[in-house]
Amino acid sequence: MKNIAILGSTGSIGTQTLQVIDANPERFNVEVLTANNQVELLAQQARKFKPNMVVIGNESKYSELTELLKDEDIKVYAGSEAIAQVVQTSTIDVVVTAMVGYSGLLPTINAIKAGKTIALANKETLVVAGDLINRLVEEYKVAILPVDSEHSAIFQCLVGEHNNPVEKILLTASGGPFRGRDYEYLKSVTAAQALKHPNWNMGAKVTIDSASMMNKGFEAIEAKWLFGVKPSQIEVLVHPQSVVHSMVQFQDGNIKAQLGVPDMRLPIQYALTYPERVHSEIPRLDFGIYSDLTFEKPDITTFRNLGLAYEAMNRGGNAPCVLNAANEIMVAAFLKDEISFTAMSDVIERTMEKVSYIVQPTLEDYIASDQEGRRIAKEEFLNLKSKI
Repeated sequence: MKNIAILGSTGSIGTQTLQVIDANPERFNVEVLTANNQVELLAQQARKFKPNMVVIGNESKYSELTELLKDEDIKVYAGSEAIAQVVQTSTIDVVVTAMVGYSGLLPTINAIKAGKTIALANKETLVVAGDLINRLVEEYKVAILPVDSEHSAIFQCLVGEHNNPVEKILLTASGGPFRGRDYEYLKSVTAAQALKHPNWNMGAKVTIDSASMMNKGFEAIEAKWLFGVKPSQIEVLVHPQSVVHSMVQFQDGNIKAQLGVPDMRLPIQYALTYPERVHSEIPRLDFGIYSDLTFEKPDITTFRNLGLAYEAMNRGGNAPCVLNAANEIMVAAFLKDEISFTAMSDVIERTMEKVSYIVQPTLEDYIASDQEGRRIAKEEFLNLKSKI
């Protein structure tokens, strides 16, 4: 029986993780649940799964959560510091980091220092501070098991390969709702359009990142740190069917691919049960339905965020941290219809140019770079609005 902590239990990955746990009650016990704002859903989850502790990130909702759980024997805490501390609880075996964005960094660091296995769904942790995270993983001898479907696919392709050199990682992308559209079309798309992903059911922020292809840029950076490859060894391929989740090409020319239906419960369950493969009722891949599997090169001229992500990855240091900070500000503005889809890239690029570059950042440097990146992105955004 594994004791699981889920950071971000009310989001898309969090709720699907609970579905996997619910289907395997003999294998998993929920020890901790956290959420940022969705207090009623968090309380519902707590009443069903009976964790030892729950944490609501928004401190103003602490009283409401306490009231909702007053008849339950569950400890209730609030605030980001509580989330960062609760992962160190001795009874936890696995921490599922399903929080969105930069907010997942400090809790993940604390979980690593506490010796917990990390089921990593928060890609921004490695985007922001991959070098630091890898050093901590080595120091504290913990395992990071990828939950993203693409990185789970790569991980599965590498199982049994030991030290066989990887020549290339082929990272697949659906292309999102705007695949094949030109730059002029993208200038006028709305948040409502961008949120209509053709294949995956994800949270709002990740869905916008997918539409702009920033998500794939983040995943390329994440792959660099997870699998120890150079940026030049990571090739993005647009695969609209989302059936081939990624591939690995070895030095002998052979390629291994991992396939499955586009259902996040598959990589979530694999991470939680690894190295076992446990039976699931998740639908099987029917090649009669998915008989046409296609691949194409991404259009980085139109979808500039992918190019910006590779630029940040090649530059290294605190550049990916700044990239993420600016992107979080821009996605929030786009979701409020305050900036155009294409202008997000303009602001991100200018922010990357203006933030102080640090070659070998410390944790404190990463925190400062995130703050500076957000400040400059907001300034550039306001400058852009004043010219419209």
